[in-house]
Amino acid sequence: MRFILLAFITLFTFTKCTEKNRTFSQSEITLLPKPTSSTLNEGSFAFKDGQIIFADLDAQQIAVKDLQAYISKTAGLNTNTGESTNASISFYKNETLASEAYELEVNPNNINITASDAAGYFYGVQTLKQLLSIETLEEIKKTVYLIPAITIKDNPRFKWRAFMLDESRYFHGEKFVKQMLDQMALLKMNTFHWHLIDDAGWRIEIKKYPLLTEVGAFRSDSEIGTWKSGKTSGKPHGGFYTQEQIKNIVAYAKDRNINIVPEFEMPGHSSAAIAAYTWLGTAGVDIDVPVKFGRLYDNYDVTKPEVITFIKDVLTEIFELFPSKVIHIGGDEVGYEVWENSKSVQKYMKENNITSPADLQINFTNSISKFMEKNDRRMMGWNEILGKNIHTDFEEKKGDKEAETALAKNVVVHFWKGNLELLTDAAKKGYSIVNSLHSSTYLDYSHKGITLEKAYNFNPIPEGLDTQYHKNIYGLGSQMWSEWTPTNADVERQTFPRIAAYAEVGWTALDNKDYESFKVALKKMQKHWDTLGINYFKDSDKIEAELKEKTAAKKNKKE
Repeated sequence: MRFILLAFITLFTFTKCTEKNRTFSQSEITLLPKPTSSTLNEGSFAFKDGQIIFADLDAQQIAVKDLQAYISKTAGLNTNTGESTNASISFYKNETLASEAYELEVNPNNINITASDAAGYFYGVQTLKQLLSIETLEEIKKTVYLIPAITIKDNPRFKWRAFMLDESRYFHGEKFVKQMLDQMALLKMNTFHWHLIDDAGWRIEIKKYPLLTEVGAFRSDSEIGTWKSGKTSGKPHGGFYTQEQIKNIVAYAKDRNINIVPEFEMPGHSSAAIAAYTWLGTAGVDIDVPVKFGRLYDNYDVTKPEVITFIKDVLTEIFELFPSKVIHIGGDEVGYEVWENSKSVQKYMKENNITSPADLQINFTNSISKFMEKNDRRMMGWNEILGKNIHTDFEEKKGDKEAETALAKNVVVHFWKGNLELLTDAAKKGYSIVNSLHSSTYLDYSHKGITLEKAYNFNPIPEGLDTQYHKNIYGLGSQMWSEWTPTNADVERQTFPRIAAYAEVGWTALDNKDYESFKVALKKMQKHWDTLGINYFKDSDKIEAELKEKTAAKKNKKE
């Protein structure tokens, strides 16, 4: 029974074989994301009980523990650490390799993993795990488990490879978050963007302001169906993470080379906080945590010193919980009307020669950015923080004046909406950019709206951007907004398998990508998801075939 249960945590298939030095075929080697280069050699390496692992550096220990745990759980084989002279598996340092890069050498006698840092060692192990497989567990102690003799040299295209989970709309819990972190690690994604604070709920315990979770973490009902449906679930919803839980999850992520970037929305999307402490708002009206989703426009009154103190207090506690050098402040979809209708805000703007609400927002943003810098942190925000009006399609914002004030240059711009010329212009001005264009990376969009192939073909570097500015594109994010995905299964259906496509976008060089090869590798990954019970979307091929058929029919009709 023990070994039957272990089968459900198997990643890929160890090849069970009594032949001790079988040579594998190229068709048996499928890896996600696709490595920079791989050369299949003759023979194979046999895993056996009691083999020695050599790793003499602290930076190698997380990778070693991960490998030992995996071999033990999937094959029931024990490994020990020891001297290099007796080792079958060895970890070596090569300082000339870039951060996160690794080299994996497998031959019939040993396995060598070489890297320059902890991330590289860890990713070498993730690739090794994908080369292992179990097909059956009978008579496991008499079985020889083989992996192919192979040489792999690998490094990422981008340094920012992110998945975002929105837990303000729906709280999913520690167990689910850890499951997502596990899958990110296998796919070599290194940034978990955690959207914890928004209108619909405040999900992180702040000791100095207990009402944020006592009040702000719970709502009486939830809108269902779609925007402005008028329908609700009829059920209350809520939940939050204690600071101890946050610390536990951060440590769990660190062991998987994942940096957690928390998002504290400001100055808009602040209804949950204002429901807890009315004095934070501009309108001065008591509100409940909203039941409806969308753009709810009472903002923090950023002209009040006590509100700025609140924001800095919350950030100080966030700094203590999250070691991330980057902290996300949202900054999107701020409704300026509430500031325009406030006499005190207008008085403040006049006294300080601030000509528009957009300029007020940038002045506030730059001030908080300076506070972050003093605490050795760096701000990140959605691209509205540049002061451009990207919401002319919103009736309530189409007349908004654009800012004259410039955003501080050290802020990371998270591009999600607007003409790509805005992104190009920001890159040319020296801003660091993460590209998460909504029409290509929003996982809440339907699988017809963003097909697997469209996700795979997304290029974070806009066409035509001069190569001298490519360094300013840090990478990409893939965003799972959860207004209409209340259950874990809903989130899984929207996220998988497209997350694998985004992982390869972030890791694999553009000229090394191949969609058909990706789909072959994905089939093996899907077997892994099956064993875990992950509710991945299974009709990607069907949808793509239907869309291609419709496109062909339209073309023929025109001709």
